[in-house]
Parts: sequence; C-alpha cells; structure tokens
Amino acid sequence: MRPERTEHLTLPGVLTAGQAAETVAGILAAQRDDGAIPWFRGHHLDPWDHTEAAMALDTAGEHEAAARAYEWLARHQNADGSWYAAYHDGDADRPTDRARETNFCAYLAVGVWHHYLSTGDDAFLDRMWPAVYAAVEFVLALQQPGGQIGWKREEDGTPVTDALLTGSSSIHHALRCALAIAEHREEPQPDWELATGALAHAVARHPERFLDKSRYSMDWYYPVLGGAVTGAAAKERIESRWDEFVVPGLGVRCVVPNPWVTGGESCELALALWAIGESDRAVDILRSIGHLRAEGGLYWTGYVFEGNRAVWPEELTTWTAGSLLLAVAALGGDEATTAVFGGERLPRGLAPDCC
Repeated sequence: MRPERTEHLTLPGVLTAGQAAETVAGILAAQRDDGAIPWFRGHHLDPWDHTEAAMALDTAGEHEAAARAYEWLARHQNADGSWYAAYHDGDADRPTDRARETNFCAYLAVGVWHHYLSTGDDAFLDRMWPAVYAAVEFVLALQQPGGQIGWKREEDGTPVTDALLTGSSSIHHALRCALAIAEHREEPQPDWELATGALAHAVARHPERFLDKSRYSMDWYYPVLGGAVTGAAAKERIESRWDEFVVPGLGVRCVVPNPWVTGGESCELALALWAIGESDRAVDILRSIGHLRAEGGLYWTGYVFEGNRAVWPEELTTWTAGSLLLAVAALGGDEATTAVFGGERLPRGLAPDCC
C-alpha cells in the first residue's frame, strides 16, 4: 500500500498518508486468501467485524480485497440466511460459536451498499442480492411485536427473543441499506419498510423493550449511529452521558465505571458525532486514541488507565483499525462512507413519529 493512495485518509493529529497506508496494509495482512478477515490471524472471525474491516478496505481503494470478503460471506451463508457467530481464524469449516446473531447477519447489507457506492459495480450488487435478501429475512423472522429484534437463534434453532439496543440500532442501519439496495434494483420490499419503521420507533421511544445494558457506551451512542435517533434528540442523547463515558485525552469507556477505554467505541462515537454535525468533537476523540496505535499501523483494542495501567487485551484487531479508517473517511468526505453513515443515500420517513 503506497502512501499516495491514502492521501484522502489523512487527518491532522490522527493519521498521515503514510500511517493510513500502514493501517490498510495491516488489515490486508490479516486477510486470508479466501477473503476472510479474522480479528487477527489465529483468532476468530465474526461476520460483523469482518464486514467492518472490508468496508475500511473500500475506503482505501482496495476494492478487490473488499469484494473477496463479501464473497466469502455469500459462499458460506447458512441455508436459513444466517452465519455463525464465530469461525476459528476465518475457517468456514471450523465454527466456534454456532449461535446465529441477528445483528451480525444484518450487517452484510451495510457493507454491500457501501461497496456498491464505492465502485458502482452493478454486477457485484446482483451477485450479492440473494445473500442480502436471505440475511434480512432471517433477521426479520426474529422481530418482536414491539418492533425490537430478538438477539439470536441458539445452535439448536431456539429463538432468543430478548433484544439488545445496540444490536437493534445496528440492524436499523442495515435494514435501511438493504432497502436502498432493493430500491436500486427496482425490487421494492414494503414489508421491510414496515419492519424498519417499527424498529426505529422501538429504539427511539421504548427503551423498556430492550435488555438493560445502559452501563455500556454502545447503548448510549448506537441509536444515533444507527440513524434511529436524529436531530435535536440525537444531540440531547449524546450530551446526556458524555461525562460518564468520555475520558479526555484517552478515548471512550467501553463500560462504566470500569477504567478501560477502547478504540472501537471511540471511533464509532466519532462517526456518530460526525453524523450529527459535531465534527470538531469527533476529531478530538480520534486524536485522543493515538496512544493505542502500535508499530505496524494496527491499534490495540483498549487501555486500562487506572491502577496497573496497561494495554488490555494485548491484541491488535482488524475491526478497531477498520473503525478508525471509516471515521477518518467520513470526516474527510469520502462519498460512499458519508452516504452510508450520513444517510444521504438511504430511505427516510420510515417512522415519522420516532423522534
């Protein structure tokens, strides 16, 4: 990866072109020949983080590598439209967690739409449509009467109807991307539209329909990042718990009150801030996690900042690097990334009373 190919991924105090090139190269080095992108070689792959890393590759113009990642998902999709929650080192024949999580399965639609907007490749969209369609149908089969999406199916097929706010917020984003794909293909999906509106309403108005995970920062910002809470309500939500989760100069806590900041949550919050017009604060957050950057361009997952201060766990994850590149791409105006996370190329008005 040459620095001149990543000039558009520069952000003062966050990334130089050379550093961005190193980060992209780090993700590429972890990708298997068959397209799979595990957390790091020897660890597991999950479909959500695999997709996040593939999206990051598209921001850097590594479209062939990103396409191979999506095609890995299409080849190894289960008959019911799902994927398993984890595969050892990205080996499709070695699943290590046979639960099938709705959030993981839905995220393919976000990646596929992002890749199409990055490349304009209609043939790719045609190839991936059956996988996107099947994944959405799997996910919506677990939608509950209140609009929220059940967490997963267990290995034996038993549905877990309890819903996660973070997961449902991410699914809301994915459904909007799936609807954008359907609209582009002139294959309207009115049932999906109704489901998306009901889900947005649940996320924005009915926290009691979700398991209480309010200690986790993701439950704080994901309704904004996923596009279910917008406008003044989004800004109010971010302000309401800023001081609880943001550690100045270090990043964002994963969970309160634990003294542990994480790169992935920090970058996702930066994306949410950008989406609501708070770019200056988004840049500040990204600058604050420079201490997590390791030699070679990847990023440590997190840092314990009290007591026995230390990088923890000692792992350099492709998805942490991917989330950083996506946040930088959005702040830099990358067309595909801004369209996907800013909503410019996604359907609106699906839940007019949500916020």
